[in-house]
Amino acid sequence: MTLAPKNLQTIESHVLDLQRLHPSASGDFTSLLNDISFAAKVVSRDVTKAGLVEDILGATDEENVQGEVIQKLDDFAISVFLKCLGRRGQVCIMGSEELADPVFADTSQGTGKYIVVFDPLDGSSNIDANVSVGTIFGIWKRKSRLAQINQDDLLQPGRELVASGYIIYGSSTMFVYTAGKGVHGFTLDPSIGEFLLSHENIMTPFQSQIYSVNEAYEPRWSPEVREVLRQLKYGRGSKLSTRKDAPTEGAGMSSRYIGSLVADFHRNLLYGGIYLYPPTTSHPNGKLRLMCEAAPLALIVENAGGYASDGQRPILDVTPDDLHMRVPLYIGSREDVMWVETLLSKGSSAL
Repeated sequence: MTLAPKNLQTIESHVLDLQRLHPSASGDFTSLLNDISFAAKVVSRDVTKAGLVEDILGATDEENVQGEVIQKLDDFAISVFLKCLGRRGQVCIMGSEELADPVFADTSQGTGKYIVVFDPLDGSSNIDANVSVGTIFGIWKRKSRLAQINQDDLLQPGRELVASGYIIYGSSTMFVYTAGKGVHGFTLDPSIGEFLLSHENIMTPFQSQIYSVNEAYEPRWSPEVREVLRQLKYGRGSKLSTRKDAPTEGAGMSSRYIGSLVADFHRNLLYGGIYLYPPTTSHPNGKLRLMCEAAPLALIVENAGGYASDGQRPILDVTPDDLHMRVPLYIGSREDVMWVETLLSKGSSAL
């Protein structure tokens, strides 16, 4: 017996339903999300072939603007998204963490209404080990007239996002997005080549029992961050006994860390959890990119009832000064992130 999918609504029809709430909508936003979903299908196809097709795995001989080696699948994903997002003229500027400068698209055949910044393949260095990877994107509206586009159009805070989303390429391929009307997830059915609604109105738990962080960086953290992690591990309010690092009270959280931002964020979004990427001595301003990673995910988590902070303020309130600006990131279940923000904002006196 063949089982029918529980929901046959595609992402295209879902976005069209959203468009009907705005009678004056031109359809540009709908077609833009359709282009992103098509690009995701192309990338998903090649990610699942990793190991079978020659010259798709491993690194290129090039580095990105941050000095990181570009993987071959990174290079492929960038090309796919640039081609798919720039062909109908809805987008005036595209930015990627892999490209030093923004790309100004040809808008002669369109409105050039939107700006899209994306991380084409987050976690790509793990692809050889078959770890889930993902794409992150954020969509802003341009502020200036089309003929007068300037830096201010690109460098907008997360609060100005029109929509954001991510695609996770794992045991199944999922497209998760928000346009300010809830967070919705669609799973790719490879037999028909469509993203079908599988997770409607995702809400993340208010509090959790999971924390996600690379604890190998502990020696490079500030004392305040190390104390936050100790309390997450051993229980809030726990105190050290005379034996070093032996907690005297409290029950701590469980550690779950994959090492792929999209994969860790996706798990925590569904089950509850807090993801932490604190500043280190080598990256005192943080390592994750505000526009490509932190702000788009912050919009998603806040629309799902969660919260995202840089340790002092909401990530969505941070105005970028550069396309590649980096920030610390604490994101996930609202109560957990706000607790961390409170401790860090007060400094060592609160610990």
